[in-house]
Amino acid sequence: MLKYWLLSVAVFLGATGPAAASDLVRPAQLLASYWLDGSAGLDISGLSFCNGELLAVSDKNSADIYSVNLTADSDSAALVPRATFAALQAPASSDGGPRARLLSAVQGGGAADFEGITCNGQQIFVVSERHHLIATANASGETRWLPLRWAKAAREGDFMAHFNGAGEGLVVAGDDLWVALERNRRGLVRFANGAGPAQLLEIPPAPGLNFRGRPEDLTGLAFYDGALYTLERNAFAVCRRSLPNLLPQWCIDYRAIEEAPPYVYQETAFGKGEGLAIDSSGIYVVLDNNNVGRVADPQDRRGLLLKLAHPPVAKAQALSLQ
Repeated sequence: MLKYWLLSVAVFLGATGPAAASDLVRPAQLLASYWLDGSAGLDISGLSFCNGELLAVSDKNSADIYSVNLTADSDSAALVPRATFAALQAPASSDGGPRARLLSAVQGGGAADFEGITCNGQQIFVVSERHHLIATANASGETRWLPLRWAKAAREGDFMAHFNGAGEGLVVAGDDLWVALERNRRGLVRFANGAGPAQLLEIPPAPGLNFRGRPEDLTGLAFYDGALYTLERNAFAVCRRSLPNLLPQWCIDYRAIEEAPPYVYQETAFGKGEGLAIDSSGIYVVLDNNNVGRVADPQDRRGLLLKLAHPPVAKAQALSLQ
């Protein structure tokens, strides 16, 4: 049975109080930045640490999964093909709806529009926004679609109501598999123990986040140190959220970094953050520039990877309601 988890904003605000709300969001601290060599035109859309290796996925290339090779003393990083989904066939049936039919006509049957990546041991998972399905590849390179469905239930719950606003993030968190639904309205799909049925969840707002009139969205997920991290692109924010209630513990705002002169792209109608990965060294956000050049160098169409600092634990003032 489909379950809806609706959390009361009024209860949350009453429990945390105005001082806590004002302290929830803090400026991000930049530790490093990397221009992704070979990324022009790829539109890197997902990011994840898998066994210590930073992997990335592109929404323009459904054949390859990339490894991001970082060097401490360099401001660029190479994308190296790491695994392939080239042999993955389009599913015989999917819940893609009009978007899938349109992309079939424009891009051909093999384009899956991968938007998120995660892993469990040696198994890699990617989410297709085109088909509203999750594909997996094992250590032997065998690929298949998982029998997990959420599109019909999501639409009935008033999620995924707009074109190009569906599956944008994916993460394994403990025994569960989570999918981010991007916008209008945004939410999460949870598969307990990696199996059906789908549980649709709303996301409690984080007081103090400013979406500046843009759609409230959700474009990346990560799991680290027992918490779920959400990339809330149009607020230029990464939030740490407690499980299972999803209440925000803290958020960092990286707008000043993304819009700084060395980094800002020529097109800024919406935020660029698409992929999120977390490890002990920092919070990694990859920007999908839609093959647009940056203001400082219009011919440079590479994507950008930002490495942000974890906020000091002593200042985090976690607001989780247990």
